Amino acid sequence: MRKITIYTDGGARNNPGPSGAGIVITDEKKGVLKKIALPLGTQTNNWAEYEAVAHALQELKKIIPKDERGETEVEVRSDSELIIKQLRGEYQIKEPTLFPQFIKVWNSKVADFPRLSFTHIRREENTEADALSNEAMDEVERKAKTLFTSK
Repeated sequence: MRKITIYTDGGARNNPGPSGAGIVITDEKKGVLKKIALPLGTQTNNWAEYEAVAHALQELKKIIPKDERGETEVEVRSDSELIIKQLRGEYQIKEPTLFPQFIKVWNSKVADFPRLSFTHIRREENTEADALSNEAMDEVERKAKTLFTSK
């Protein structure tokens, strides 16, 4: 059986503010299948954390053939305790803007990856996704500065 591990991180500077997501998708041998730094514009960090997971699952659909998805074990690892516990049904979602994000992830679990699990990890175990998230936030800030400084 195939095993995929996805490391995700999302952040927003000044919350809400310039936000980005970082994603690292690995196979069972820890080989990197894909790395993504995704600029998200102005959002909250919790929204960015959810978008990182949702986008990662969409990217995984491009990697795993449809007929193999049901048997593929997928573990999403994130240092966001709130998001992981909400996705596992341990915490309620109190922020209305997060409901659509939650539903995107949940629909992907039901429709595409029934063997999907969510694991909370320490920040030190998520440095690569964190770096990609920061790279994406830097890109959002660069674009904003360009807009404000161009004539």
